[in-house]
Amino acid sequence: MKEVILIKVSFEVIGAPVGKGRPRFVRTFRGGRAVTPEKTRKYELEVRNEYIKQSNYYFSEEKMLKMEIDAYFEIPKSTSKKKKDLMLKNILRPTKKPDMDNIIKIIADALNKIAYYDDKQIIECSIRKYYSYKPRVEIDICETS
Repeated sequence: MKEVILIKVSFEVIGAPVGKGRPRFVRTFRGGRAVTPEKTRKYELEVRNEYIKQSNYYFSEEKMLKMEIDAYFEIPKSTSKKKKDLMLKNILRPTKKPDMDNIIKIIADALNKIAYYDDKQIIECSIRKYYSYKPRVEIDICETS
């Protein structure tokens, strides 16, 4: 029996998690067009660059993929010691923006044509939000059988 090897890549984006911003519509003399917010464009570029730097593996178009995202938010400076301890033990977790679906969307869209053909290949995705002294997003992408 032939053993199937499933590829898994992991990478990290340092800095506060960013959610996908809604496009803004601007009027032009021909009607109008959608404009992606600058913050979204910059973060998508950062995600792409970090992926290329840290893994640079391309999943072929026929592969089904699973994505796991861990988003780490900075502990607010005004937080009491007692609360900080609860946050670092993952007893208190972030319930603030960005929404988890917008974090998934910005990362999945950023990796189109870079890590995989299209994010439609992702058939399973999970996201977890935590507090940390080091804000970042950790992403794992792996093939599923």
